Amino acid sequence: MFDRAKIIDQNFRNFVTNNCSLEGELFRELSSLGTLKVSELVDIYDTQIMSRQLDFWSRRSKGKTFYSIGSSGHEGLAAIGIASRADDMAFLHYRDAAFLIQRRKKVGGQNVLYDMALSFAASSHDPISGGRHKVLGCAASYVPPQTSTIASHLPKAVGAAHSIGMSRRKDGIDENNARILQQDGVILCSFGDASANHSTAQGAINAACWAAYQHMAMPIVFICEDNGIGISVRTPDGWTAQNYMNRPGLKYIAANGLDIVDAVEKSRQAIEYARVKQKPVFLHIKTVRLMGHAGADVEASYASSKFIEEREALDPLLTTAAYLAKYSYLTSADILRRYDEMAERVERVAAQALTTPRLTSKKDIIASIIPPKKPRTEPTSQINGAHEIFAKEQNNLAKPATIAKSINWALAEMMASNQNIAIFGEDVARKGGVYGVTQGLMGKFGNRRVFDTLLDEQTILGLAIGMGHNGYIPVPEIQFLAYLHNAEDQIRGEAATLSYFSNGQYTNPMVVRIAGLPYQKGFGGHFHNDNSLAVLTDIPGIIIACPSTPQDAAAMMREAIRLAEEEQRVVVMVEPIALYHQQDLHEAGDGKWAQHYQFAGDADAASFGDIAIYENNNDKPSKKADAAIITYGNGHYLSRQAQKILTENHDISVKIIDVRWLHPLPEAAIINAVKDAKHILIVDEGRQSGGLNEKFMTMLAEHGLADKSRRLCAVDCFIPLGPAAEILLPSRDDIIENILKMVK
Repeated sequence: MFDRAKIIDQNFRNFVTNNCSLEGELFRELSSLGTLKVSELVDIYDTQIMSRQLDFWSRRSKGKTFYSIGSSGHEGLAAIGIASRADDMAFLHYRDAAFLIQRRKKVGGQNVLYDMALSFAASSHDPISGGRHKVLGCAASYVPPQTSTIASHLPKAVGAAHSIGMSRRKDGIDENNARILQQDGVILCSFGDASANHSTAQGAINAACWAAYQHMAMPIVFICEDNGIGISVRTPDGWTAQNYMNRPGLKYIAANGLDIVDAVEKSRQAIEYARVKQKPVFLHIKTVRLMGHAGADVEASYASSKFIEEREALDPLLTTAAYLAKYSYLTSADILRRYDEMAERVERVAAQALTTPRLTSKKDIIASIIPPKKPRTEPTSQINGAHEIFAKEQNNLAKPATIAKSINWALAEMMASNQNIAIFGEDVARKGGVYGVTQGLMGKFGNRRVFDTLLDEQTILGLAIGMGHNGYIPVPEIQFLAYLHNAEDQIRGEAATLSYFSNGQYTNPMVVRIAGLPYQKGFGGHFHNDNSLAVLTDIPGIIIACPSTPQDAAAMMREAIRLAEEEQRVVVMVEPIALYHQQDLHEAGDGKWAQHYQFAGDADAASFGDIAIYENNNDKPSKKADAAIITYGNGHYLSRQAQKILTENHDISVKIIDVRWLHPLPEAAIINAVKDAKHILIVDEGRQSGGLNEKFMTMLAEHGLADKSRRLCAVDCFIPLGPAAEILLPSRDDIIENILKMVK
């Protein structure tokens, strides 16, 4: 009862031996082959049985292979491989081995079986992930690897489709930088019927419809593989069709993935429509899940024998064999012979794959977290202080600038020198952002490079990931740090993992701008005064930057874009809201926080990992101090206020270390700056639990500096509205009090 693989195998043999006579639900007069050639039919059959025999082998090889979510019942997806072009990028459902095999044949698939066996075996020779995961992917076949199980790859597929539409426009696009995707390309994105209910899928499909409704190019085919069940929960009959067949802007096409001829015909229709019309398609393709959800899934615990047997009678290989028997030159004996030869071939090749090495060292395992560098292309124009885009800014450039203005000018400077940069998010274009940081940029660079999105953070970050697949440097904005939680997995599970799971073959460079951190007055509460960075600081591979001065804001923005462009990194720039428009430091009207804007080449460097040191109200670094303060963001601003009072009123020398680059922490630079100080105070506007202060304290302890260190941080509580917020946060006077206690 439990070895369904043997039963499915025997069912197929019996069916072919009995002259491929279709019965039950599959009983019908076979249609003609339509546009499908006999040679293609035979080729698809070989693809399908390769996928099936790989599934059988993986289930026989428990302990030697490490992934048993098979593709059995979904072999009809080979139709998409036949219907699509080899350069139509595909983001795949985890049951789409047949698609990948068929796609690989278009680019020379001689080693596809061996490569897939290497992936099943977690071999370090696996050409896509290097043994880090069993993923369906191939760089030469335009298939980025996916680990998604809940449709989290759909937003970036929408982003990739949007980038194709962008590349078709002449205005504001760098024609010297060849795109990765063709201008008439189509994006393919497959997922299960259960995942179609997930908010990520709903948001991505809605975004595609939203774009199409406004006549924006969106050449994407959403392929919903409907096997009627999600692990153990059945999808209500008709639910998926009723959800998607009448959506504005979305073409709905139903296909029978159990019938390879129908699957090919409908796939060709869907892809042609998306390619010619540049509009999204929902290809609803019927499949069946065989052998349960995964190797550890005992289907009999939630499904009756009758149900299981009825599903097995829908095996798509039966229909393919019936077509072969009727229309090809193959006899029943030939069909079985190819089936058995494939089983022998899989066993032979798989045995060889199992002899290859696996990852055995920490160094090798983590190597691909950091993507390989990309040679920088020459900018299409040069920028200087007299550049035409700053013609109307000359009077303002002569005045000290705030952080908000400095970021605005730095973005303008970079966009003028690199036409592949695009800025987008909620309210960033016409309005210029909630805080005016991107004000005027749309007027300077047009609405193709600076544009407003719909209100959906998953879509915003997905757009960035997908655009990065096509050679752009996206700069998306998340309005508030707390809003990131709605879309965290787009960074954690998608953007940050791509280089790792593709062994550096795929990257999605970007600079994510997030307005955040507390101390905002007049507009607050925990959604607008979020002081928790923990959602970001444990993600391997990403970079977190946090400027606190206007000159740092501009220099770090330039560095962040360089990191994205040249080093293909995912950079998150957390911008302190409370400091956006701050001009004064010690008293109203002193203007000591504003700074003159410096263009690239004139500005001091703020290179990745460099800290900033301020001692006794000057910028000359020194190692000797009564106390050193490790801080960032608003903590830097408050520490500079405290520093003046401590120096002038208490004759205490204070060195301030503005960390600036918060992840990964510049540990060596920090330790070198504070090791000779008599006392060390950590000032962290984040919470006591899970905040950066814990990482700082651990770092100091590991270097023998714990005894002279203490931390001042926010209370473990959500931030309330109004003046009550200040009670929970470190203040200037708190810093002074702590330093006095330590020194006196």
